[in-house]
Amino acid sequence: MTPGEDYLDVNRANWDERAPAHAASADYAVQRYVEDPTHLSSVVRFDQPLLGDLAGLDVLHLQCHIGTDTLSLARLGARVTGLDLSPASVAEARALSDRAGPPVDYVVTDVYSAVEALGGRRFDLVYTGIGALCWLPDVARWAGVVDDLLRPGGRLFVREGHPMLWAIDETVATALTVGYPYFETVEPLDDEELGTYVETDVEFQHNRAMSWNHGLGETVGALLDRGHVITGLTEHRSVPWEALPGRMVRGDDDEWRLTEGSDLLPLSYTLCSAKPPG
Repeated sequence: MTPGEDYLDVNRANWDERAPAHAASADYAVQRYVEDPTHLSSVVRFDQPLLGDLAGLDVLHLQCHIGTDTLSLARLGARVTGLDLSPASVAEARALSDRAGPPVDYVVTDVYSAVEALGGRRFDLVYTGIGALCWLPDVARWAGVVDDLLRPGGRLFVREGHPMLWAIDETVATALTVGYPYFETVEPLDDEELGTYVETDVEFQHNRAMSWNHGLGETVGALLDRGHVITGLTEHRSVPWEALPGRMVRGDDDEWRLTEGSDLLPLSYTLCSAKPPG
């Protein structure tokens, strides 16, 4: 990252270009939401046992991308607001909500600007889905934003790729090899990847992205520092995409697991916390 360069501009250009391709891909299966008003994303189906009853709750989905998980939360009875830094992603999310329902309110802004962009609104639940925290440079600052967005007694629900998975070098096919930092660093992983994580024939021009890892203790500690009570922490042997190509198998639940050595590496985790009441 060069002096004066804004990681938000780099990542926004990357996601803006990929959003239409994701919405058109079979992997996201957007049309199925239109045809079946009961359909939920595989991510939210996986989350349901730990999410609890959402009926009547005000829910904020941070980093919502094209809104398939956001819409799924609304279909569980919540009043949902989705937030994302990419205008193109939010445009796709709004189009999906308009076509498939129920209605979802969407806001274009980055996470660190969410409190101001939402005009001080507070929520019963803040939801952060898979593959989101890695785009933020400072997990302690994120925890502060989450706390400011929650009502007293409100809950946070995070399901995320495990920081140990993010530290594995996916290009080494013969062993699980740590090749990237486990802990949060000042400088980002500044990477270029020509494609994306869905099947598409689109050739992208904006291939650069900046990301950061956050150790599990760093993330939990950031919430504890804000006075949150940790109500759940579960490490999973699966993740919703082929994180280590050629070494994973896809299950009936659309989750990917290691073909061999499934007990060697946590692939994702669910973290739940509560803001103290009063």
